[in-house]
Amino acid sequence: MRRAEVCRTLLTLVLAGLQAGAWAQACDKPVYLTFDTGHMEVAPLVAEVLQRHQIKATFFLASEITKTGGTSLDTTWAPWWKARAAEGHDFGSHTWEHDTWLADRADGGFRVRTGTGPEPGRIREVTAAAYCEGLKRSAVRFQEMTGQVMAPIFRAPGGRTSPALLATAQACGFTHVPWSPNGFLGDELDSDKYPNAQLLERALKSVRSGDVLLAHLGIWSRQAPWAPAVLEPLIVGLKARGLCFAPLRDHPVYGPLIKKP
Repeated sequence: MRRAEVCRTLLTLVLAGLQAGAWAQACDKPVYLTFDTGHMEVAPLVAEVLQRHQIKATFFLASEITKTGGTSLDTTWAPWWKARAAEGHDFGSHTWEHDTWLADRADGGFRVRTGTGPEPGRIREVTAAAYCEGLKRSAVRFQEMTGQVMAPIFRAPGGRTSPALLATAQACGFTHVPWSPNGFLGDELDSDKYPNAQLLERALKSVRSGDVLLAHLGIWSRQAPWAPAVLEPLIVGLKARGLCFAPLRDHPVYGPLIKKP
């Protein structure tokens, strides 16, 4: 009996190795799909698409206002995040209050636009320590919801940074992950000027191997939701071009920061 168990274990390891090798060989033109939090209305649909196509993505978390009146990291959404963590996606911080950098301050702090939802954000001044605390707070909340540790990566809201802001984040353990120019999928643009069909056509033509792609879990200002209308045909179309989807833990730059046991 013991010998049979050993044989089964060896067979499992061999098969796992073969599968890993097949994936490495197949995914030689990777793109890295990432999502920033949003109003969360489309989040369940995004999860369904990712599951259907067996894609591992990276999510950047902030406590954003949702269409149901709560926030994206409240107890209502905790099971959703726990399920995504169990599926093996990667996660980073998006600040706590979605603080968009506007300017550096002479004292080392920053001027930021804070807040999400349908109303314009408020302008406030934060110290470097306060900005760092916002990055960490999302990581703490993620661990509370999922039992997992967030990767030491972040995405600045709007992608807006400065050398001083990047240095502040690095000092408290977070490396910034921007998106690639071709990876801007346009889901935050005006629906009338940039309809879904146009965004899909542009992405299918412009995305290249190695690109980090940006989308959101709901954008307040966009009337025609980008996801899942564009998401699934984009996945199918990029695969048809010979591209494949890989998690950021496989990225040559960010992978060493994210690797999980």
